[in-house]
Amino acid sequence: MIEWNRLILDTPSTSEMLRYGGTRTWQERRPIVVWNTTFRCNLNCLHCYAQSQNKSYLGELTTQEAKAMISDLSDFNIPVLLFSGGEPLMRNDIFELADFAVKSGLKIALSTNGTLITEKIASKIKEAGFTYIGISLDGIGETNDKFRGQKGAFDLALNGIHHCQQTGIKTGIRFTINKYNYHELSAILGLVKEKNIERCCIYHLVYAGRGSHLIDKDISRKESMQASEVIFNWVMGNGSKYPEILTVDNHADGVFLYLRLKQTDPEKAEQVFNLLATNGGNSSGIGIGCIDNLGEVHADQFWQHYSFGNMRQQRFSDIWMDVSNELMRGLKERKGLLKGRCSQCKYLTLCNGNMRSRAEAVYGDVWASDPACYLTDEEIGVTLQP
Repeated sequence: MIEWNRLILDTPSTSEMLRYGGTRTWQERRPIVVWNTTFRCNLNCLHCYAQSQNKSYLGELTTQEAKAMISDLSDFNIPVLLFSGGEPLMRNDIFELADFAVKSGLKIALSTNGTLITEKIASKIKEAGFTYIGISLDGIGETNDKFRGQKGAFDLALNGIHHCQQTGIKTGIRFTINKYNYHELSAILGLVKEKNIERCCIYHLVYAGRGSHLIDKDISRKESMQASEVIFNWVMGNGSKYPEILTVDNHADGVFLYLRLKQTDPEKAEQVFNLLATNGGNSSGIGIGCIDNLGEVHADQFWQHYSFGNMRQQRFSDIWMDVSNELMRGLKERKGLLKGRCSQCKYLTLCNGNMRSRAEAVYGDVWASDPACYLTDEEIGVTLQP
């Protein structure tokens, strides 16, 4: 996750950058946990990593099992539990579980498509103790509706955003950039400012679940570079820390930002470099993890095809810290395993090899180069082999 405003305009202190990890070893770090509360969803999004449908799913964690899981995560001192889905608001006990999590000492956030949020539901979200709510918008109007598989989804999501804002909950949007909506990036940024939305998270496409069928719909390296330039210029032109603009799931963005600042402000560029290095880049299996609707533990939400263990049989801490598993050990200490461009990149300390699930989806090799890195060989110091 790259925080563009704060890095460009108001470089955060090292203590702020360290809040979810930083220079601590993987043994010392505790992951943000994404919990797929249910796989049921009222939409049918083209890129859904969970391949969710509007149906009941057998075997999902019961209320009591979920509470036991939450207590276990609290004992492990995770920094944040993100209630996700499917669509988490389709789970009947969602507010009971949120309240339990808060009383267990956890900070909680909500990831939703926003279409089910009425004024009453927004009040319940607030009362339950959610400190942040992220709502998906993947384009303007019809573009969003086509991507999300339901006519009117855009207007419903905007209404949901408004209702949440009225309660005072910090509210942001999630925009997954791809060839269908790439041309609307500037419009999305404009909408965020117009509606006084506090945060805009721009996600790069990850080829998982239904998203695995969209590899050819990802934007090109040139388009990725252009998108980063649009974001950079927008943040500079806006000249404010708000709305917060972040990019997610491609740590090449951090290297781009460093190189871009180096052209105009070398001193600031050096500060940004040090902070990005301190943060450590991609942290799948280190600083972020996922528990699915059945209690299976994954390296992140995009690794649904690989489980390290189940919460019904083991404590999360035992699963997460067990490096006898080859993949878990590799993700925690990956630098010597990376191949191709990633193995030679001089900015490996900034990105940590980027998204391993994307490399696996394209090349069938977890340790191959991330195909979505849009930086040139020259920029990252790679020497082509004869």
